[in-house]
Amino acid sequence: MVYIKPSTAIRNNYNEISLLCKESGEPVYLTKNGEGDLVVIDIVAFARRESMLRLREQLVASQEDRLSGKTGYSIGEVTDLMNAAIEEVLGERKG
Repeated sequence: MVYIKPSTAIRNNYNEISLLCKESGEPVYLTKNGEGDLVVIDIVAFARRESMLRLREQLVASQEDRLSGKTGYSIGEVTDLMNAAIEEVLGERKG
């Protein structure tokens, strides 16, 4: 659902706007003189959206690398690297 409010609503009804953002998890679009002006979003929803955008950027970069012929690590190679890192950490703890 899209929530659109006049910009005066943020000043006059901050708590209502805040609650709407928190409960819906959706942004609230604020207008000024009938035109889009600002978007207000709950901080948890904002953090979730930012995380999704970063993940999408990483996936696109990986896909571009794959399409350009770059090779990555096999599952076996990653397993070996992780096991070596674990052994190194555990060895440091014992020593």
